[in-house]
Amino acid sequence: MASKGVSDKPYRKGVGIVLLNSSGEVFIAQRCDRKEPAWQMPQGGMHEGEDPLVAALRELEEEIGTANAEFIAESEGWLHYDFPPEIQSNVWKGRYRGQKQKWFLMRFSGHDKEVNLNTRNPEFSDWKWTTLQNLPNLIVGFKKNLYRQVIEAFARLVKPEG
Repeated sequence: MASKGVSDKPYRKGVGIVLLNSSGEVFIAQRCDRKEPAWQMPQGGMHEGEDPLVAALRELEEEIGTANAEFIAESEGWLHYDFPPEIQSNVWKGRYRGQKQKWFLMRFSGHDKEVNLNTRNPEFSDWKWTTLQNLPNLIVGFKKNLYRQVIEAFARLVKPEG
């Protein structure tokens, strides 16, 4: 039996979070499993039957140690990205071609000191706030198009509090 081609494989269902601070800047973190710069916003997979918003709050807690955030908006549809061929077989045992994600815009309602990357299964080694427009300059190449779609979906809503 022939193995499935990448285009025949399903997308892993997940969520992503554009987390804003009170100044309208976006939270990004450096992946700890990459030596080169690999910044991203919090994101992750959904459990079977899990509501996307519940999954987004769970992912915040798991990845940055706090889910102290207020919902603002969600993407109209599901956005996706494909893994590059050179890494596709190494990610999630090669079962998926990439991820399709529901994205959420949220406002961080806590204090920076609440962010704790030393979680049960750490994914990040560092974090910072940046502008929405700067995201494509910091993100790994295969996610740039996805991040441009996320920016387009939420740009009109990203502003300082007040």
